[in-house]
Amino acid sequence: MKRAIIMLVLVSTSPVLIFAQEAKSATSVSSEASVENESAIWKYIAAALAVGISCIAGGIAVGQIGAAAMGAMSENPELSGKALPYAGLAEGICLWGFLVALLILVLN
Repeated sequence: MKRAIIMLVLVSTSPVLIFAQEAKSATSVSSEASVENESAIWKYIAAALAVGISCIAGGIAVGQIGAAAMGAMSENPELSGKALPYAGLAEGICLWGFLVALLILVLN
């Protein structure tokens, strides 16, 4: 399980790492430009990690909540509406990760 999560994080951040490497090779040799480029690279990496990790965590949470809700509904069908808010709360984790990434990209 841990190996799969690590692979998902690496796959979700690989396009950003490729873009960061291209941006690094395209800069001029001045030290001021390299400092700005270095901060841009870290900005994109941080945004990718925020979205990637939060979506993985949200997916794990929704999977566990969904399994528990199905088990509860098989015993008592009246519980179907009570499980929906919990799944929505778990999906909100992904939204918060996206908002953090958006703030990282816009404010820096």
